[in-house]
Amino acid sequence: MDRGFRNLALLLAVTLPCLRDAPAKNRAQTAPDRFAIAGSVCDAAGNVVPGASVVINKNDARRTIETTTDAQGRFSFSNLSEGIYTVRAKKTGLGDGTRESIRLPLGRHEHLDLVLVASDGATTAEASPGGNMPLDDKANFIVAGVTDWSAAGGHGSDAHQKTSEDLARDTRALASTPSDSGAATGVTKEPTTNGSTRTQPEEKLHAALLRDPESFDLNHQLGELYLHSYRSVEAVPLLEAASRIDPANYGNAYDLALAYEASGNLVRAREQVRSLQARRETAELDRLAGALDEQMNDPLAAVSEYERAAKLDGSEESYFDWAAELLLHRAIQPATEIFTRGSNAYPRSERILAGLGAALYAAGSFDKAAEKLCAASDLSPRDTTPYIFLGKMEQAAPQPLACVKGKLARFVDQEPENALANYYYALALVKQEQASGRAGASQQIRTLLAKAVAVEPRFADAYLALGAACAAQGDQTSAIAAYRKAVTYNANLAEAHFRLGQAYKRAGESVKAQEEFEAYRRSSQVETATIERQRREARQFVIVLKAQSPPQ
Repeated sequence: MDRGFRNLALLLAVTLPCLRDAPAKNRAQTAPDRFAIAGSVCDAAGNVVPGASVVINKNDARRTIETTTDAQGRFSFSNLSEGIYTVRAKKTGLGDGTRESIRLPLGRHEHLDLVLVASDGATTAEASPGGNMPLDDKANFIVAGVTDWSAAGGHGSDAHQKTSEDLARDTRALASTPSDSGAATGVTKEPTTNGSTRTQPEEKLHAALLRDPESFDLNHQLGELYLHSYRSVEAVPLLEAASRIDPANYGNAYDLALAYEASGNLVRAREQVRSLQARRETAELDRLAGALDEQMNDPLAAVSEYERAAKLDGSEESYFDWAAELLLHRAIQPATEIFTRGSNAYPRSERILAGLGAALYAAGSFDKAAEKLCAASDLSPRDTTPYIFLGKMEQAAPQPLACVKGKLARFVDQEPENALANYYYALALVKQEQASGRAGASQQIRTLLAKAVAVEPRFADAYLALGAACAAQGDQTSAIAAYRKAVTYNANLAEAHFRLGQAYKRAGESVKAQEEFEAYRRSSQVETATIERQRREARQFVIVLKAQSPPQ
C-alpha cells in the first residue's frame, strides 16, 4: 500500500482510541449495565474552576443530581441509566456552561469539558442547543459549488502538496462518526460478541422477545445491542419492528438510521435521517446527514449540513466536522477560519488545534502550523495524533520547524515501542543535522530507525530512511539490505528503488542497478497516476468571499 494510506492506517490504529481530550484513567468505571458522566470545568482562559456547581438531569425525568467540582475542577456522576442527559455548570462571577443531548445507550461513560461563559456573552462556552454559534455566526465565505481537484490550491513543492492532502484526510479521520458505536458522543467502544456465542443480556432479551414479539422495548433493546456490538445487519429488522410499533420514538428512529449506515444501506439511512429532520431538527441529525452526504459523494450537501449543525449547537463536535469537511475539499481559507473560531471557543480541544495546524500547513504557514500542533500535544501529551501530524509536517517542510524536535523526543520517551514515534523523531534529527551542514547520519538516528522496523517489521518507509542513514555512514552493505526490505514491503516506493539503484551502481553491480532504475521509473509512473486519479475523483469546493461578488 502507498505511503499515504499506510500512514493513515497506522494513524487510525494508534489514535482512534485517543480522540477525546481526557485521559482514560480519569474516566469513571461503571457496572456493565450502568453508565457515568465525568469531566472538568474551566473558565474562558482555560483555568480549572474548583467549587463550581454541576447539575445533571435526564431529559425524560424531573429528578436532578447536583455535585461540586473538586480542587482540580473535576466532577463525576455515576450509576446512571441509559438515556439522554443535560449537564449544566455554573459559578458566581464566572458564568455557566451547558451540554445537552448526551446519549448514554452507546457505551459506559462520557467525558465533558465545560467552559463557563459570562452572562454578557463576552466569553465563550459550550453553547446550549438552539442558540447561535458562540462567536459571530456570519461566516466570511460562501461555498458556491464544487469543481474537480485540478484547480486545487497548493503551496511549495509537490511533496508539500501531497503532505497537505494527506493531513486533510487524516484530519477528517478524526471527525466523529455517528454510526461508529459511540464515537459521536465520545463513548468508548466496547465490542461484545461476534454472533457465535450469545451474551447473557442477549440471551435474556432474545427469550423475552420470543414470548412477546410485539414489545417495543424488547425489539429496541435487542436491536440496539446488536448495533453497538457491530452486528448492524441483525440490528436492522429489530429496529424496524420497533419503529413500526412506535413510529414516534426518536431514539429508535435515530438508531435505525445508524444501523442502515453501518450495514451499508446509505440510501435508506439518508431517507431515515431526512424523515427525522422533517419532524425535528437537531445538530445530531445534521451531523449524521453530513456524514452520509459525504459518503455518497455529495460534499456540497454535506458541508451545508455541518454548517447548520454548528449554528444550531455551537459544539466542539460541530465546529470540527464543519471545518474538517472544508479542509478535505481544499477550501483552505474557510477551513482555517472555522478551525480558528472553534479553537477560540474550545481552547482545550486538541483535535481542533490539530485541524487548525493542518489548515495552516495547507496555506503555506509552516511555522504557525507547527506551533498549533505543538500546543495540541501539550494539552494532552499522551495523545499520539499531534505528534504524527508534526512528524509528517517536519518530513516535508523545507527547514526544521520550531518546537517539533522536542515534542517528538517526548513522543519517543512516552512510547518507546511505538514505530511511528521512533521513525518521526529520527527524521526530525536528520532534518536538524542536514540544516546544520552535517550528513544526518548519527548513530542515534540509525538506532531509532532500527527500533522502528523492529517494532513494525513491514514498515517500508522506515527501511528507506534506515538505508539512507546507513549509506550516510558509509555502510553500503547495510544500506542495500535496508533498501531491499523497503521495496519488498512496498514495491511502489519509488525513492527506495532509486536509492537502491544508486547503491548497486556504487557497488559495481550495474545490471542490478539498471533493474532498480527501471523499477523506479515504473513506480514513479504508478505513483503519479494514482495521485492524478485521486485528484480527478475528488471534489473541490468553489469558495466566494462575501466581500467579493458571486460568479454570474
